[in-house]
Amino acid sequence: MLIEQVSDLLREVAAEAVMPRFRKLAESDVRVKSPGEEVTIADEEAERLLNLRLPALLPGSRVIGEEAVSAQPELLQGLGGGTVFVVDPVDGTSNFVKGSPCFSMMVALLREGEPVAAWMLSPATGTLHVAERGSGAWIDGERVRVGQAPQWSGLRGGVLTRFLPAETTARVQANGRDLAAITPGMHCAGEEYPAIVRGEQHFVVFWRGLPWDHAPGTLFLEEAGGRAARFDGRPYKPAEQGFGILAAQTAELWDELQRRLFAEI
Repeated sequence: MLIEQVSDLLREVAAEAVMPRFRKLAESDVRVKSPGEEVTIADEEAERLLNLRLPALLPGSRVIGEEAVSAQPELLQGLGGGTVFVVDPVDGTSNFVKGSPCFSMMVALLREGEPVAAWMLSPATGTLHVAERGSGAWIDGERVRVGQAPQWSGLRGGVLTRFLPAETTARVQANGRDLAAITPGMHCAGEEYPAIVRGEQHFVVFWRGLPWDHAPGTLFLEEAGGRAARFDGRPYKPAEQGFGILAAQTAELWDELQRRLFAEI
């Protein structure tokens, strides 16, 4: 029931606050909240609506949104306790500002810091990605599982280098020179993780592990049969601070990527 309710709510908020502003942003609708980080009126309005409406679907829950944390960083201190909806109102804001359809609205439900449900809506296409711990992952209501990964020379993946330390970037790119392709990524985690499940890419390397960016996608990928973990193999936990996430189409591929990409040059 909750899965459907949150799914419907995301679609409602997309229709009310996000899509009416897509490719129609005025200059005053966009501001810089930190160096290189933009926020729009759509981000703020969508988060406001989700903050109001999500708790009504699950009494006793609370919402921690990206924009609220930007204003009050101390909100993250309570992420590991209770029942929390983590919200990214518009993931891929820079794409949204440029008029690219590669953006997503993301919600994860955490219980005592553990993701138990996830929703990622691609408003421009209407595609909805949903996962529930122990039950599976779905795209538009159809159960999905990862396919078999190709051999090393056929692999393609994204390496998001913007925040990645230069030494790590150099190591990954050098060790991955025999891959089919290493791309700079889509700049939208809500599209990166589903692309792995669909087999459009086979891995992604992230540096920042912000909970609103990765709690939904890691659960979705894992419930579809893939693996996402810290570079050293520790599980990704949204309530724990840290850097570096490697996401891969299968657990076996994750092991191979971790061993080969991060080896000493």
